Amino acid sequence: MRLGILQTDSVRPELRKTFGDYPDMFERRFRALAPDLEFRTWNLPAGEFPDSIDDADAWLITGSKWSVYDSEEWIARAHEFVRELHAARRPVLGICFGHQLVARALGGEVEPAGAWGVGVHTARIHEQPSWMQPALPTISMLVSHQDQVTKAPAEARILAGHSFCPNDMMQIDEHILTFQAHPEFEPGYSRALIELRREQIGEETYREGLASLNSPIQGDVATAWMLRFLGREPVNDGQESAPTATRPAGR
Repeated sequence: MRLGILQTDSVRPELRKTFGDYPDMFERRFRALAPDLEFRTWNLPAGEFPDSIDDADAWLITGSKWSVYDSEEWIARAHEFVRELHAARRPVLGICFGHQLVARALGGEVEPAGAWGVGVHTARIHEQPSWMQPALPTISMLVSHQDQVTKAPAEARILAGHSFCPNDMMQIDEHILTFQAHPEFEPGYSRALIELRREQIGEETYREGLASLNSPIQGDVATAWMLRFLGREPVNDGQESAPTATRPAGR
């Protein structure tokens, strides 16, 4: 299986040597559970778009500093590409911006959350589809966002949520799965972002976000769920820690 990564932002240059770019983070996480998975990346803000929805077997849309309602040309094109993938019932995974892009492209609404979400957030699982193994009552992951889905598309099922972000995890039919949280992040990268954005997010959120990084995270479990959603059996159930190497993956 080839996973097409639609990259919608880049890691800041001063952090990239340590943590890699966003495609590197996803490749590390997925390869820990599916070593034979293949990847190809398109950098959408740089004007790189797939020629066809057939260029990959499944698609993943990354997070971004942009908002899905910004007027950038590439964001408008990305909305259209999502609608094309949905019409053809192609498998799609959306993370943070990707989660919001899917929602807005398919009739939902995305708005500022009123405050930053940073650090570790725990979502309560509302439904347990068969691919959601191991089955858990909650899942804790790293987040970094100031927008969120305030109205899901009519055909969406909300699988998980919490008080700050009720529409935290969403499924559409059997081909789209999205998360507001970042299963690809590791605590070191989240800490670096919180430090860089201290003034933006405010002192109280800054301190709470840093303190939350002592809590366990389950990005590897979410990755196992995504693989099973795509019809791939991971090499383990995701409860064993995936690598958190801080050097870029070779490509």
